[in-house]
Amino acid sequence: MKPHIHICADAEAIAREAAIEFARIAREAVIQHGFFTVALAGGSTPRRLYELIAERAQGRAGVPWESVHFFFGDERPVPPDHVDSNFNLANQALFSRIPVPAANLHRIHGEMPDLEVAAQLYETDLRGFFLARLALRGTLPRFDLVLLGMGADGHTASLFPGGNAVWEQQRWCVSGWVEKLHQHRVTLTPPVLNAADNVLFLVAGEEKAESLEEVILGENDPGRLPAQIVRPKEGRIAWLIDESAARRLAR
Repeated sequence: MKPHIHICADAEAIAREAAIEFARIAREAVIQHGFFTVALAGGSTPRRLYELIAERAQGRAGVPWESVHFFFGDERPVPPDHVDSNFNLANQALFSRIPVPAANLHRIHGEMPDLEVAAQLYETDLRGFFLARLALRGTLPRFDLVLLGMGADGHTASLFPGGNAVWEQQRWCVSGWVEKLHQHRVTLTPPVLNAADNVLFLVAGEEKAESLEEVILGENDPGRLPAQIVRPKEGRIAWLIDESAARRLAR
């Protein structure tokens, strides 16, 4: 499906547009099948989104939090209270400020000594959740929403240039070595990302303009630009981009 590209004034505008989309998709999912599943991203732009979601939840009828299940697109090799943890970011900005049941928070155990085991445990969690609710039989989980960012090198989630995870087609979650960071990361795989009903990229910053142009307008080369591998076959994909990141798209 052709991506929808929406250029916003700045990172704050991205977060506000994303908050509207989050609420809309959540309401539609709960009406359709009784719950809403979202895979969260890390980074500064998603942090502001999470803060806005929490702010809008205060004293308002809206998203039924008991029906929302939060997952993660990737995680770093740190404990859940570490400053670099994607879970910690979401917990501070969102989870601690909304009445979501603890059982609805599905985190990746990045603190485990063996991240391959952490990836296997997370995949087991995914399979248990989606099999129980959607009667899957060897097919893929279908998130209602996947939130993603993109680095200046074209990576997304923890699918990095030159890494093997970008080519994975069987596993739902893997631990991959990231050479530039000299560490392993746990990440959802392309088949899972591409099975989502909605994928929303949030991209801000002038340093991302060149790679963003290549990802969206250039030749397909996901080994070098992993964000290109995210192309939902049946779902909707949208890019919320600030003006500085989009400057090369408008030339």
